[in-house]
Amino acid sequence: MSTLTDLLAEHTKLSGAAVDHLQLVVAEWQLLSDLSFADFLMWVPLDDREFLCVAQARPTTAPTAHPEDVVGSTVDVDEHPQLRRAISERRICREEDPRWHLGVPVRREAIPVKRNDEVIAVLSRNTNLAVPRVPSPLEISYLGGAADLCQMISDGTFPTTEPSPDVHTSPRVGDGLIRLDASGAVVFASPNALSAYHRMGHASDLVGVHLAPLTRSLIGDPFDATEVAQRIRSALDGQPSMRIEAESRRGAAVLFRALPLRPRGSAAGALVLCRDVTEVRRRDRALMSKDATIREIHHRVKNNLQTVAALLRLQSRRTSSEEAREALAESVRRVTSIALVHETLSMSVDERVDLDEVVDRVIPMMSDVAATESQVVVRRDGPFGIVPAELATPLVMVLTELVQNAFEHAYAAGQRGEVVVHAERSAKWLDVVISDDGRGLPQGFSLERTDRLGLQIVRTLVESELRGSLSLRRRPKGGTEAVLRVPLRARR
Repeated sequence: MSTLTDLLAEHTKLSGAAVDHLQLVVAEWQLLSDLSFADFLMWVPLDDREFLCVAQARPTTAPTAHPEDVVGSTVDVDEHPQLRRAISERRICREEDPRWHLGVPVRREAIPVKRNDEVIAVLSRNTNLAVPRVPSPLEISYLGGAADLCQMISDGTFPTTEPSPDVHTSPRVGDGLIRLDASGAVVFASPNALSAYHRMGHASDLVGVHLAPLTRSLIGDPFDATEVAQRIRSALDGQPSMRIEAESRRGAAVLFRALPLRPRGSAAGALVLCRDVTEVRRRDRALMSKDATIREIHHRVKNNLQTVAALLRLQSRRTSSEEAREALAESVRRVTSIALVHETLSMSVDERVDLDEVVDRVIPMMSDVAATESQVVVRRDGPFGIVPAELATPLVMVLTELVQNAFEHAYAAGQRGEVVVHAERSAKWLDVVISDDGRGLPQGFSLERTDRLGLQIVRTLVESELRGSLSLRRRPKGGTEAVLRVPLRARR
């Protein structure tokens, strides 16, 4: 489906500023839809008779009037004359009688979207009348707030030109809504809003209470208390505010957002949206503590592995057996490879590893532990990408063993050469080819029957940990290729 910007660019000549204003309307209109118990459709004129729907919102507080997707469809003025009337008369126009749509009675209103005294689009507010509604204080307050905000859209004063960057994470109507009169006194508080204030420490009803000083008295941090109270007062003075989170003296965390109500320029109070996020913040803190603990464990494992590697190096310097020194050097390489993975995980927040970063650090290390007379270079070609932690350690171990195997067995002393680690990644597989231009595989070589410890380790890791496949083959132009395929899907 085309986006709002795409449709406006293709079918209108609106300026960039006008398009930005319509984007602001769409960012805010879920609030309008929920307060109105109605669907909202945004229409732009194609000519004198035809309108195109460029955006659509459905309420979460009532049944939708449009279960079908309307975006991209057109309507003629004969079918919806209020759209043209709203533009020409520059006011909200309402149908006298409901219309039937897909077997459902629907009442439609057309709201001109004004910017800089120019009507740039029309909102259609369509209410499903199939479900009878009994007037209640909640419904009356919701509809009253919606009527004021819709009038402000028609006036060109809502949304403001300074957008709130956190509209999508702000409290919603169902989270808790409070209506204030022009003096700042509460005239209505929804049950969820009242519950949030009870949790903050206010035991009685909110109606009749001046909200700004009350809220200030409940919040523990003096700076936050002053800031929340100031934003509520600013909304009463006509200034919108972004969301703000504050914690009460009792430890309850609540999100606030205040919206001014000034239909036709007259002060009509404000709407305050609030949401109790106490449990969410407790879970966040628990997760942060858990993540920090896991990262600390990886850090300590890395340090311990580095200590083991240092002890192995010390042992290697004290032994007189060349064979023992080589075996200890291989062990140092393996331990160091694992330590690099844990070092990366100690800085990760989601137990995932950037394998390119690790491989690029392992390659120089492998060159350093290779024979000093070797003139072989190693380079990486292609991205490994991000992999889960459970794949990272065995993958790095396999790669280091295969590259080290090429160092040791593909080239004679002093021979020049190049080992290439080539990676290709799809949604399902990670394919790695480690190729060298050395002497090639010996006659009768079998990966299954080899007695080389490194290749035995590789086979075990590929089959049991990675659940992948590995093969060694001769290159057509000389040398050897190790072909590794690893599934990236989550293991069960």
